[in-house]
Amino acid sequence: MQYINLGRTGLKVSRLCLGMMTYGTPSWRDWVLDEEQSRPFIRRALEAGINFFDTADVYSLGVSEEVTGRALRDFARRDEVVIATKVYNPMGNKPNQRGLSRKHIMDGIDASLRRLGTDYVDLYQIHRWDKETPIEETLEALHDVVKAGKARYIGASSMYAWQFAQMLYTSKLNGWTPFVAMQNHYNLVYREEEREMIPLCIDRGVGVIPWSPLARGFLAGNRTRDRGGETARAQSDDFAHRMYYQENDFATLDRVLALASARGVSAAQVALAWMLHKPGVTAPIVGASKMYQLDEAIAALSIQLSAEEMAALEAPYQPHPVLGHG
Repeated sequence: MQYINLGRTGLKVSRLCLGMMTYGTPSWRDWVLDEEQSRPFIRRALEAGINFFDTADVYSLGVSEEVTGRALRDFARRDEVVIATKVYNPMGNKPNQRGLSRKHIMDGIDASLRRLGTDYVDLYQIHRWDKETPIEETLEALHDVVKAGKARYIGASSMYAWQFAQMLYTSKLNGWTPFVAMQNHYNLVYREEEREMIPLCIDRGVGVIPWSPLARGFLAGNRTRDRGGETARAQSDDFAHRMYYQENDFATLDRVLALASARGVSAAQVALAWMLHKPGVTAPIVGASKMYQLDEAIAALSIQLSAEEMAALEAPYQPHPVLGHG
């Protein structure tokens, strides 16, 4: 396993992060694995040297955090792993059970720590931008979470670059804890982040930990032009159907499949290798519901792509509307 500093911090994370949205309870999403099915994936990740695990309060409405916490306590020492979770999305139907108010952040971190069974998280992330809460309130609350010892670092997720720049500036102006990571939507068929967000992160020393590096399975080659697919997620994932499936997306996928065939590797490995070669990327967040998917992701770390291969993969891309901020 390869390790890298998260942004300009001294925190070392594996070059792959295991995304925990797949693990929790299928009563939340039909493609989610239950706890018994999930544990072998977490053990395998640890055996391979992955030390970075990303969950969120909203994943399986808290059950993902519970599953993550129990498995990591059983299989690893706390100081060996980097645990990331998130706050923002609704955790109930009451008005203060969502968003980035001081109240919800303080309630959210305590609830996440209880579910994870730990005294602190390594990375506490705002899951989205909250247009209803002043950023000063959010940033000071996050600073206080860190100063209380409940989180070691803070991060953000999908938003516009101007919004993130405003938050970075406001934190610096007030001497509050800065963001060290951006978890954004980025992959071979959605590269709008290359315009502003990734250059901003490189300039500010913020680690980039993209979500959906395989475009929710699209880049694994298991989606068809009629929007079909073999997996439960392929058949029920309306979110992916709204984001991908443009004709030029399939043109990119055709390039991925051709290179994978020439190299004797999988399409998913080519797509991950491409991302691992891109400037500013710290650790793609990979999901796995079948063990071969995790093994392939780990093996992708050893694939070296030439400049010509990178250019060929990128050539069909056409601009997309902004996707994933909502």
